[in-house]
Amino acid sequence: MTAPVLTTPAELYSRLFHGGPAPVVLDVRWRLGDPHGHEHYRAGHIPGARYVDLDTELAAPPTPADGRHPLPDPAALQRSARRWGLTADRPVVVYDDNGNTAAARAWWLLRWAGVERVSLLDGALAAWRAAGLPVETGEPAPPAEGNVVLAPGQLPVLDADAAAEVARTGVLLDARAAERYRGETEPVDPRAGHIPGARSAPTGGHLTPDGTFHGVEELARRFAALGADGTTEVGVYCGSGVTAAHTVAALARVGITAALYPGSWSAWSADTARPSAVGAQPG
Repeated sequence: MTAPVLTTPAELYSRLFHGGPAPVVLDVRWRLGDPHGHEHYRAGHIPGARYVDLDTELAAPPTPADGRHPLPDPAALQRSARRWGLTADRPVVVYDDNGNTAAARAWWLLRWAGVERVSLLDGALAAWRAAGLPVETGEPAPPAEGNVVLAPGQLPVLDADAAAEVARTGVLLDARAAERYRGETEPVDPRAGHIPGARSAPTGGHLTPDGTFHGVEELARRFAALGADGTTEVGVYCGSGVTAAHTVAALARVGITAALYPGSWSAWSADTARPSAVGAQPG
C-alpha cells in the first residue's frame, strides 16, 4: 500500500522509539552551492538516519544532454538503497534541512523505483527540532545490508519533446524561483528564461513559513489557479530535476499525478535548438 506523502515528527518519533515497524530514515542534506551536506549531517541528525549524497547517489554524472542531475542508473540506485538498509518490509522516511526541497528527490526516486511506503518528514529537520525531539551527531555504524529489489518506471517522466508537448496541450509547471523563470537571473545554467508555455510555480509556494506543507485545500486552490485541476496532463521541471520533485509531491497531496522532466532547464537550455521565453507570462 502506498504511504501518505507526509509523516509528522510525532508519528516518526513514535515509530522509531515506541514500537511498530521502525522506518529507515534518510537524511538528504543538499543545497545549490553548498557542498558540505555530509558535514551538516554529522553536526546533528535524527537518530539512526543515514546520510544520502544527492549528487552521487540520487543522480548520474551530469551531461549537457541529460542535465545537472540525470536519473541514476537503476542498478547503482539499488546498490545505494541496499547500503542504506532498505528492505521490502520497512517503510522509509526522508528529510533534509530546507523544507524537503532536496529530500523530495529521494522521495520521488524511490517511488519511481517501486518503493511504495516512502514519505517526507513534514517540516523537515526544523520541525523535528522545534518539537524538542532528539538529534545525534557523528557517523553511526553502518546498517545491516538491505535486500530491496527496485523496479524503476513506476512514476511518469518527460523528455524534452514531451515537456514541450505538455506545455502546449496541458500544464507544464516551472518550480524554480520566479526571477529565474522570468529570465532576470540565471546562476548555473547556460541560458536564462523558461520553456515556452510553462507556468511559474515556485517551490516555496507549497510551504508555510515554518516549512511544513500547506493543507490540501490550499494546495488544490494554488494548483487550480495554475490550470492543474485534475482535468489535464501535468508536467513539472526546475533547474535540474531536484526541486521539481517537491512539486510532484505537493500535487500528489491533492490527488494529481504529475510527470517529472528530469533534465529540466539545465538540459533544455544547453540545447541551442530549443527555444526559450522570458518575462512573467508563459510566452
